[in-house]
Amino acid sequence: MKTASATNTKSLGFSLATSLAASLALATLGWCTMAPAQAQTSLSRIAWLSPERIYNESKLAKLASEKLQEEFKSREKAMQEMEGRLKAATAKLEKDAPSLAEAERTRRQRDLFELDKEFQRRQREFREDLSQRTNEERQAISDRATKIIRQMADTEGFDIVLQDAVWASKRIDITDKVLAALDKDK
Repeated sequence: MKTASATNTKSLGFSLATSLAASLALATLGWCTMAPAQAQTSLSRIAWLSPERIYNESKLAKLASEKLQEEFKSREKAMQEMEGRLKAATAKLEKDAPSLAEAERTRRQRDLFELDKEFQRRQREFREDLSQRTNEERQAISDRATKIIRQMADTEGFDIVLQDAVWASKRIDITDKVLAALDKDK
């Protein structure tokens, strides 16, 4: 009888432990199902915008692009003329090389090398200056857009506005609103 009683006690202990574990599991499951409901009462408002569209489609961006084209037009033309001279000098040297004296061919090659070096230097400076001015214009657009976005976030209650995303729903995309405000603010 002792063995049966000991088995019953062990069985009762096992049953009690199983029952306790099951109760804890159910409580945890219940808490987990309640958590989303509690989280939904304090949803964060998220917005997204495309900075590339702001930089490319806004009236400010188009005006900045026209301004930069006008500003760099003469330098670009000078670069094209220099490139034409370089190509013509290269073609002339290739054509005349077989009939030139060694000293004359060497002089022309050196002149061609110097012209090419000068062209590359000017081209690099042109690209750097254009890049710097483009960045300055983009920064001005960005500053105005940021001001508008902050005002929009305050009035519409956004907790965060993102600009980099792999994908964003049209529902949270505020790019069109920012473009309209930028164009109106212009």
